Amino acid sequence: MTTTSGRPDSTGTTPADDEVAEELLGFLAANTKTTWERDQDLFAVGGMSSLFAMQLVVHLEKTHGIVISGADLMLDNFRTVDAMVRLVGRLAAPGPTGEATGPAGG
Repeated sequence: MTTTSGRPDSTGTTPADDEVAEELLGFLAANTKTTWERDQDLFAVGGMSSLFAMQLVVHLEKTHGIVISGADLMLDNFRTVDAMVRLVGRLAAPGPTGEATGPAGG
């Protein structure tokens, strides 16, 4: 990605990534009463129980129109907000047919 000046964006994120991250940070803050950073390990600091992890999966699926199943349910995909942003981006990305590449898209 490049900035409006034509220089590469040093963050390596797209506006869509930033929108997903902001939405996730808001969801986490509202449900845990804690402010989180994008790269903060949610499990290492006790921010996530197994029940809340399942609520997060359902939230991601409903909010972003994706299906998270099988290998995508690995803990590493939910460890940080940035990891979840990558997961959403990968599952929501259109494939060669224009449909999402995740299970919901075929």
